[in-house]
Amino acid sequence: MTINWAGMPLFSGLGPEDITLVQKLFKPVSLDKGCVVIAENSEGNEMFILVKGRVKVTKSMLLADISIPIPGLENSRKVLACLDSSQFPFFGEMALLDKDVRSATVETTEASQFLKTNRARFFALVNEHPTVGVQLLNNLGRLLAHHIRKGNREQVKLTTALALALSRRG
Repeated sequence: MTINWAGMPLFSGLGPEDITLVQKLFKPVSLDKGCVVIAENSEGNEMFILVKGRVKVTKSMLLADISIPIPGLENSRKVLACLDSSQFPFFGEMALLDKDVRSATVETTEASQFLKTNRARFFALVNEHPTVGVQLLNNLGRLLAHHIRKGNREQVKLTTALALALSRRG
């Protein structure tokens, strides 16, 4: 499979020589339909880039320590996103930067191919090639900020809808 590395948003601004360095960070991974790539609340230090196929990102609507039966809520998982490989989405990126548990589950919805790296390989490149590392961290920060802003907008919509619904009940 041919991969357009230069077309991936994570590698924006990198020249051909830099991309050659970055390619060494990643290992190809193929998974069948229905495989969990990342499990919410599990530990991990790997990041994945979807290069072929589709995945869904889900999150539990209940806190991990709470097991309260809620009528009508047989499945407590919320689908946050369905992603295909057209934009080379990545996930697990927070695991490169911190050592917290995974914030969501990612599962393949069809046979899929990924590029995978981990914290050790990523920061080895950052230390050995600081210019490339700074560009990668800048791209990563920019893309994370975009996701946070999008999440903030969605949160405002949800809290506004909840406030309106609650005000009508009274």
